[in-house]
Amino acid sequence: MEELIIGSHVSYKKDTGLVGCVEEALSYNANTFMFYTGAPQNTARSKINLELTQKAYKLMNDNHIDPKHVIVHAPYIINLANSNNHDFSVRFLKEEISRCEELGMTKLVLHPGSHVKFTKEEGLNNIVSSLDEVIAEDMKVHICLETMAGKGTELGNLDEIKYIIDHVKNNSSLMVCLDTCHLNDAGYDLNNFDEFLKEFDEKIGIHRIGCIHINDSKNERGAHKDRHENIGLGYIPFETLLSIIYHPALTEVPKILETPYVSENDDSKTKVYPPYRFEIEEIRHKKKNANLLEDIRLFYKKD
Repeated sequence: MEELIIGSHVSYKKDTGLVGCVEEALSYNANTFMFYTGAPQNTARSKINLELTQKAYKLMNDNHIDPKHVIVHAPYIINLANSNNHDFSVRFLKEEISRCEELGMTKLVLHPGSHVKFTKEEGLNNIVSSLDEVIAEDMKVHICLETMAGKGTELGNLDEIKYIIDHVKNNSSLMVCLDTCHLNDAGYDLNNFDEFLKEFDEKIGIHRIGCIHINDSKNERGAHKDRHENIGLGYIPFETLLSIIYHPALTEVPKILETPYVSENDDSKTKVYPPYRFEIEEIRHKKKNANLLEDIRLFYKKD
């Protein structure tokens, strides 16, 4: 039986670079991770430190983390669907792809975009034309279009992603990132995941699934709100998430947690703690932790 490929979002910091990402992932007992190469809300980017990157690769090798399973997430401020920001979005996405190549990363998750004041059809065609500009024939990075919740004017249901892939000229560089919270909030029934996967395969192809964001949802199915919840505490049953994580057709697909930090008020200050070590333990043992939030708080308070 192949080992589960499971990790979470981690922080990429200027002073520690990729080494810090690997160390954080290992502290959660993860064997993969996802990171932004800079703040997702702005364009500030530090120069990539080659020495730190080389140390990170040795650390990954020593701890059996395969770099091909590591995911980079593109910044939120890239919106290919809105042609008013076309030049900025295309240029910045190209820069992010270059940073991925410099770091040796091969998968970049991208939100397809929001059409804002344009029609849905115009937004989809803006995405297609932008990706045609961005994707080079010799590009080693695969862009994973993320499934979205359908909040506001954002694009990213299966039919919309299918349209994008079908119309991009060099679409061999395109993959898909499934997000369980987004799929639930978009209206897909994850309790019948085999049916969903059948629909996905017919429209897009299972071979294009590059990674899966594993998140519970604070909302009922079809709410179109995109509010992540900790594993087992939302509207997606714990057993349903396990059936997705351990689905035999998705064994080689990295699973990434993006669940919320756990907060606590202490001495009039709010402290937040990462849940990933405990959620990964739940997933590996296939057993829901009824005291998840309290166990997380106790663990970090003792440090």
